[in-house]
Amino acid sequence: MSAATTRSRTPDRLCVEAVDLARASAEEAAAPGVVGAHLAAVSEGDRVVTHFFECKDPAYRGWRWAVTVTRASRAKNVTLDETVLLPGDDALLAPEWVPWSERLRPGDMGPGDLLPTDAEDLRLEQGWSGEDAPPPNSVVSSEMAELVEAEDADVTDRAIVPVRGSITSVAEELGMRRARVLSRYGLHSAADRWDESFGAKTAMAQAAPASCVSCGFLVAIGGSLGQAFGICANEFGPADGHLVSLSYGCGGHSEAAVMPKPPRPAPPVLDSMATDEFLLRPAPDSGSVPAADEEILADLGHS
Repeated sequence: MSAATTRSRTPDRLCVEAVDLARASAEEAAAPGVVGAHLAAVSEGDRVVTHFFECKDPAYRGWRWAVTVTRASRAKNVTLDETVLLPGDDALLAPEWVPWSERLRPGDMGPGDLLPTDAEDLRLEQGWSGEDAPPPNSVVSSEMAELVEAEDADVTDRAIVPVRGSITSVAEELGMRRARVLSRYGLHSAADRWDESFGAKTAMAQAAPASCVSCGFLVAIGGSLGQAFGICANEFGPADGHLVSLSYGCGGHSEAAVMPKPPRPAPPVLDSMATDEFLLRPAPDSGSVPAADEEILADLGHS
């Protein structure tokens, strides 16, 4: 073990006493009135001491001015090493920098914004390029090429309008004649994301009377995703216009609560074939007392 490593880490006395030199260096680097009281002196090594001063700048709350001084062996003159502004334990620090591609969240894009896609994006893969041999992971597989060859169809890769029956025309019909298409990873990540929002594990689906696979408001979609997802067309449902899992469900299921038809009132009974007579005066013989003779009524003084 060398003698340098066995020396004591006790702060050098001359370096510790060089507070004025350290303060003058800090005030030269900082604005006037920014350097505050002396906080501490820490030994950094043999004849190397760092002096810490309070920073009064409101923008750097909790920071400290650090001035390192040193002296040569057997020398009495203390010299300046460096002056820096360092954060303290309770310093206000900026958050760790994160690339924009990792900071982006769904819904951040607005009108006119452009979102570049990485050339090596795992969510995408090369589409049908027009070559005779399709990519190994392409939907246009070798089985499709054998089928076209068995039907004596023309295979072309330079025609602007693909010949009917060619692999290029089949790829265009399947929507695979784009520069890049979704990879299996892109499909699975999208399916997991959609299932998390409108899937069987959501609280709405757990309380639903039935799943979307038997709902009349479900609009079927094509492709491989059509085996697990569809589009909700119930304007009163929580997922109207969204892609929902077939195992999702809500209270707006078309067969959950069929409302009974209201009872039809009986038709009114009207008799317009005859008239009813209403007498203004009762008939003389309609009462319980027999009618008296008019001569007797005249004798009694009745008119």
